[in-house]
Amino acid sequence: MPTLSQQFEEALADSPAAEQLADTLQPLVQEGVRALPKGVADFLRGEALGHPLHPALVHLPLGGWMVAGVLDLFGGKEGERAADTALLLATVGAVPSVAAGWTDWSSLRGQPRRTGVVHGLMEESAFVLNAASLLARKKGKRGLGKMLSGTALALALAGGMLGGELVYGHRVGVS
Repeated sequence: MPTLSQQFEEALADSPAAEQLADTLQPLVQEGVRALPKGVADFLRGEALGHPLHPALVHLPLGGWMVAGVLDLFGGKEGERAADTALLLATVGAVPSVAAGWTDWSSLRGQPRRTGVVHGLMEESAFVLNAASLLARKKGKRGLGKMLSGTALALALAGGMLGGELVYGHRVGVS
């Protein structure tokens, strides 16, 4: 019987729509990777580490977004500044994770490619929602900011399940 993670992957990524999306995006991402300065793509792939860089980089954004969520829920008025700081650091910290993830994805094929494109778009959507949350908070719309970042956190965690399926189910990046 398939695991919850496998069922989630099947529902979202095992489809002609995911294949079509991957067919459209992959040449663009590959072109972007080729345009990087010499050595940058190798760095983003984690060549010097001997394993992919992306899984190590996701800890800052996910951890920071979780801390912001906890502070939003339980920090009260005194936790607002800390929540905003955690959200800002996490959102800025997501940028290298995104770059490394798409660099890794650019060479995938088959089911991992479909799963990866859905994973990536879920995580990038979370990034955009968190950036919007930061703007809302700056404009004094804390309730809207909390709603946006809460939605983003749920999306990032769900997308992370697909990332886990890539590594543990499909052994992407495992040598």
